[in-house]
Amino acid sequence: MTLFSFDRELRFGDCDPSGIAYFPSYLNILNGVVEDFWTAIGFPWPGLITVRKIGTPTVHLTCDFSRPSVFGDLLTFKLRIGRVGRASLHLMHVVSGANEMRWRARQIVAATSLMNHHAIAWPEDIRDALLAHLHADDVAHERQNRDISAPRDRP
Repeated sequence: MTLFSFDRELRFGDCDPSGIAYFPSYLNILNGVVEDFWTAIGFPWPGLITVRKIGTPTVHLTCDFSRPSVFGDLLTFKLRIGRVGRASLHLMHVVSGANEMRWRARQIVAATSLMNHHAIAWPEDIRDALLAHLHADDVAHERQNRDISAPRDRP
C-alpha cells in the first residue's frame, strides 16, 4: 500500500474566532493535499487542467471530526487510494496531530473532460499510475474480479 503523507500547520486564517479549526478551512487544506497527491504521482494539476483539459472534481465527500485542532497545530494528512473505477477515484484521508486522530474523510473524485464537463474514463497513463499506488488487497480483489468476469476457454 502506498500511503501519502503531507504535513500542514494550522494557520490563523484557518481558525474561527474561538481559535479552533474552521471546518471549511479544513476542506480547503484537504483540497491542497489532493493537489499535492496528483503532483506526487506525476500529474500536477496545471498539466492536467490546462494542457490535457482533465478535471478531477469531488463528487462525494464524507467527514468525521473527532477532536478539535487549534491555531499552530502541526497536522499530518495521510491519504491512500481505496479504489480506482472507470472514471472515479476513491480516496481515504486520516488527519492527525500530536499523535491523535483529529478527523477522517472519504472522498470520491471523477475524471471529467473540461471541454464538455462530462465524465471520462481515466486515460491509460493516469490509470496505470493510480493502480500502481492502490492498496495491495484492493489490487488482488480487482484482479480476481477481472478473472471471474473474463470469459474462459474450456477444453
